[in-house]
Amino acid sequence: MKNNTIRSVVATGIGAALFVIIGMFISIPLFSNTSIQLQYAVQALFAVLFGPGVGFFVGFIGHALKDFIQFGSPWWSWVVSSGLVGLFIGLASKRFKVDKGLFATKDVVTFNIVQILANLLAWGVISPLGDILIYSEPANKVFIQGLIATLANAITIGIGGTLLILIYAKTRTQSNSLSKD
Repeated sequence: MKNNTIRSVVATGIGAALFVIIGMFISIPLFSNTSIQLQYAVQALFAVLFGPGVGFFVGFIGHALKDFIQFGSPWWSWVVSSGLVGLFIGLASKRFKVDKGLFATKDVVTFNIVQILANLLAWGVISPLGDILIYSEPANKVFIQGLIATLANAITIGIGGTLLILIYAKTRTQSNSLSKD
């Protein structure tokens, strides 16, 4: 169990660092501080490989650090939403056998249903409500931002996250792929 904890801490650190670096240097603006953010594909990979805790903290720590570095302070409603996306995807990770080289079509479909629902809840509901309650932002603006973020992140994870997971699964040896001569 101790090894698993160390592994999770290291994965969280690496994932959060990648989240910051990718988020700062690869961002395609869309609408009012809302952009296509490729780091969510990497967060999804970490959530599937290491589970909900790592998925949450990669997004939460990574987003908080990125905001602090870029803007001087974190935007907490979005930081929490980033963490929740990783948490929700990570909760579904036990359904997948990626570490055994398996990520079949039904797994891809399940993964994408989960990530779309996670994005919808996090960006379409939680972050706009947080923006209204914490920052007194106008509802019409934050719900439009939330919708755009939901679509952008769902597409990013749907394409990039799925590809990363498929590529990773292909690097693993399937349990029945070796035969004795």
